[in-house]
Parts: sequence; structure tokens; C-alpha cells
Amino acid sequence: MATRRSGREWSTDRGLQLRMALSLGLIVVFPFAFVLILEWALSTIVPAVTVALTGVELETEVVVDRRLLVGAVVAGFVGQYLFGDRLALWSLRARQISEEVGPELHGAVRRLAQQADLSPPDIAVIDSSAPNAFATGRSPDTATIVVTTGLLDRLDDDECEAVLAHEVAHVLNRDAAVMTVAYLLPTVTYFIATGAYTVLRVVSDLFTPADSYQSVRFLDTSHDGDDPRGFAAVIVVIITTTVVTLAVSTLFWIASFLLYRLLSRYREHAADRGAAQLTGDPLALASALQKLDYELARAPDDDLRTLDGGVEACYIAPLDFAKYTEDGDDGLLSQDLFPDTHPDTAERIERLQALATEYEVAT
Repeated sequence: MATRRSGREWSTDRGLQLRMALSLGLIVVFPFAFVLILEWALSTIVPAVTVALTGVELETEVVVDRRLLVGAVVAGFVGQYLFGDRLALWSLRARQISEEVGPELHGAVRRLAQQADLSPPDIAVIDSSAPNAFATGRSPDTATIVVTTGLLDRLDDDECEAVLAHEVAHVLNRDAAVMTVAYLLPTVTYFIATGAYTVLRVVSDLFTPADSYQSVRFLDTSHDGDDPRGFAAVIVVIITTTVVTLAVSTLFWIASFLLYRLLSRYREHAADRGAAQLTGDPLALASALQKLDYELARAPDDDLRTLDGGVEACYIAPLDFAKYTEDGDDGLLSQDLFPDTHPDTAERIERLQALATEYEVAT
């Protein structure tokens, strides 16, 4: 896996830096906005709906301790920053390999890292026939480049080196750490939204017309002769709270997930350019992307699911499979409503081919 050409001088991608700075700002603001808006909605909308439907006035108010909120947000970010990469490696069952086990792989990564003026990242391998790779780590000094056995089997030396250069570019750009932290809010809001959605479905199933007789009996025996509006108010509070929680969490899930995917798309273009600069051979990466796209389209779904682990946006090539249900939806919104995690492969190849032409003209 020898380097065929010397790379070109590295140029910092200012567009990526600007997007990462903006993303980090929004990533910090979003959790506080989510909790405060949810607090306001539960304290305002739920009592108003309860009074309108049952005539019962609620004397409770939802208040989140501000110090607790700040502590929870900081703890979440710090935990994700420190342990997110390890959790990803653990969830994918990636095993680190020593230089004795993979001398050629380590040699190629070392050469590319030296060219980028980086400490050589660790290398881990996932036992999967689906060819892919990604980089993770909270800093260049703690980075790990992960490849699958399928990638090592299907790419030639030049293509494999180009993929490794792409991942080294991610490490040099420091975007892996941003992606790790950016994944926290979409994950949290998604689970809150799906939890609220599940509760809403359970409540709706309990109070369908088919169960009306049992519901009426429960109503008759649950208030012990008191004003039955009390029980009705409890039901309204539960349903309204669930609907409000579902609406707010879904809104922030959409916003944070959209931010995550848009950042993912741009950083892939930046890493493609970085790989071309490191190897001096954009066409090798173009060939690798074409081959990966072909192979992943034919990989069994089970092989693709083993590569998920919450890092599908971080791979060099996108995973295309029904992630949540058979029709590809996640129970809340269709994934088709969001931009893809990666730019179109054909577009990436065209850009790399244009870079190759520029390099030839320059020489």
C-alpha cells in the first residue's frame, strides 16, 4: 500500500470551519430552548385546555430548576464528548488492531498522518462484508480510523489509501468531535418524541369506542362519589401533556437532525478535497466511491444494520436500508423528508474528476 504520488499543500476549509462554529453555537442553544419551550407549553397550554374541556382549574406549574438544567446539559455534552467515540466503537464491535496484525494498514495511515502533521490515529476493524470506513475521536490525538473487512477485501491499494486519506482529512478537520456532540440532541429528542407517541397510542387504545363500557365502569368507580370532572381532568391532562411533549420534542428533533445531516453532507465534500490534497490522486478516491456505492447497494440489510450504531452519517459512503420499519420510516416522520446524510455519490465523483483536471493543468 505504497504512496504513488506526493500530496499537495494542505489548505484549510474555511467553509467547514464556519459551519462547525455555527453548528456548535446552535448545538449549545437548542437543549436550553427545548426545555424552556417545553416548560412554557406544559405550564400554559395544558391548564388552558383542561379548563376549557372540564372546567377544572389546575394549580400546578411546571418549573425546571435553572441550575439543574445547566448541569444536565453540561453533563450531557461532556459525557458525549468524552465517551461518544468509545460507545460508537463498542456498539459496532470494532476491534483495534496492532501494527503486527496490520502492518500495511498502519504504514499507510502513518504516512498520511505524517503528511498532515498529525499523530497517527489508532486503527480498528469491523467484521462486516459491507465495505465502509469512518473516523471518530474527540481530538486528533485520540482519533481512531475504523474500516470494515469488506472494504479491505474489495478495494485495491490505491483506493484503500484514498479512503484512509479521506478519514485522515476528517481527523485533521476536527469534524468527528463536532458530529459526536451534535448527535446528542437528535437522539434525546427522538426518544422523548417516540415515548410520547407510544403513550398517546396506548391512551387512544384504552379509550376507543370498543372499550367504552369498561371505560365508563372505571369512571363510575374511580371518583368515589366526588365530582366526576376530576377524573376527566386527569385524562385531559395526560393526553394534553403527551400531545404537547410530542409536538415540542418532534419540532426540536427535526431541527437538530436537520442540522446534523446538513453538517454531515458538507464535511464529506471537505474530506474528499482533503483526501485529494493528501494523496495527489483524486481519481483513486473517485474509483473507491464508485466501488463502495456499487457494493453497498447490493449488501444484505443485516450486514448494513451491523454498521449503524448511530454513526451512519459518519461513514465515507451512505448506508441505504430500512432503518426503522420495512418502509423506511421511523414511526414519526418519513426519512424522505430529510436531506440525505451524504452528497450524491455521482456529484462527489464529478468534483473529484474536476480536481484531477485542475491538478493536471497545474503540473
